[in-house]
Amino acid sequence: MKKIIGTRIEVNDPNNDTVIKVDGLSKSFKLPTERSDSLKGSVFNFIRGIKGYKKQTVLKNINFEVKRGDFLGIVGRNGSGKSTLLKILAGVYYPEKGRITVNGNLIPFIELGVGFNPELTGRENVYLNGSLLGFSNKEMDAMYDEIVEFAELEDFMDQKLKNFSSGMQVRLAFSIAIKAQGDILVLDEVLAVGDEAFQTKCNQFFNKIKKDKTKTVILVTHSMENVRQYCNRAILIRDGIVKIDGSPEDVANSYSLENAERSKSNKNGGGIFKDNPIKNLKVKLDSPKQISQKDTLKINITYDVEENINTFAAITLWDIARSQTLINSNSRNKPCKGKGQKSLSFNFDLSALNDTNIRIYCSVRDIDGSILSYSLDELSPTIVFRRDDYENMNKKTTDAILFNRGEYSNHEKNRS
Repeated sequence: MKKIIGTRIEVNDPNNDTVIKVDGLSKSFKLPTERSDSLKGSVFNFIRGIKGYKKQTVLKNINFEVKRGDFLGIVGRNGSGKSTLLKILAGVYYPEKGRITVNGNLIPFIELGVGFNPELTGRENVYLNGSLLGFSNKEMDAMYDEIVEFAELEDFMDQKLKNFSSGMQVRLAFSIAIKAQGDILVLDEVLAVGDEAFQTKCNQFFNKIKKDKTKTVILVTHSMENVRQYCNRAILIRDGIVKIDGSPEDVANSYSLENAERSKSNKNGGGIFKDNPIKNLKVKLDSPKQISQKDTLKINITYDVEENINTFAAITLWDIARSQTLINSNSRNKPCKGKGQKSLSFNFDLSALNDTNIRIYCSVRDIDGSILSYSLDELSPTIVFRRDDYENMNKKTTDAILFNRGEYSNHEKNRS
């Protein structure tokens, strides 16, 4: 059976593994620029060619498919268009161009308050929300106890929703979404908040549902840890365009690198001091921007010296997230002598580091150590460092604990 609503096609075909297909999706909004409070003002604006708004294109020709059993992560910076995409998938917005085909029962959890009435009780809101999702009262009767139990709100369901805290409302809405037994679950992680115990329950639910190949989850998130832990596929959206559609690791690393590069500030002072002899300082990364403990970080420094002095370069590897220095190194023991263009290479072993985002700063100094020039943020390369040996590391740690407890077999002890 096929149901067509505007640019949205709803089908129920269990033999088709594609549960969502997005074709050429585009969406724009009109942002007011000049307000007119009268008909006369509107007429004059029209005559002068003033529209009173500007068009903001949020999504630009989006195309992708979601297969049954996928746990798809959608990531992107604020304003990239991912929340608009989610609302189009949920049927809250309609696109200007393109088409969406949904094969199955889609349950959205995208915005607190949607489908809730603050003047009704928690119990009444469960049934109201269920009806908006297409469930009958009889079907909601069967789900009600599980919804309330998961939300841990048994003692509050006969109170008006306006007396619930925001956290309680989120728990109730999230519980309805995940217990409504839909085929496709669309979640905005921003709203999946609560105390630590409730977060643990949510994580247990994610671990359980990702093993169920009859269920499909689309999760919008800023947590790259969740992308790596739960998703089998991820999409990176940038400026309304799908930039990467691939493995969770590739998308998570690209997103982290994008955030690291955009966090640079160009307001931290000049990179070259007035009337100093150092010009054209450049910091070049000779390694991939995404590296692991198996790789060597290679950096090349070049600069011009316009006076007959001795200089050296100093490198700082800066942990962006933790705001601290990881490694310092310099070429003071082998200074560059006299005028001319200078070129220096630095190699770093990062095998002792944990996952982090790194910015590479460089300064050029005279032989006494005084700074003559340094790299501004926008000239300082950034890298994403991710270990790929956690499984082996965790096994070694577990083996050591078991050995110390005497829980290894004699064979394992001898082998160790």
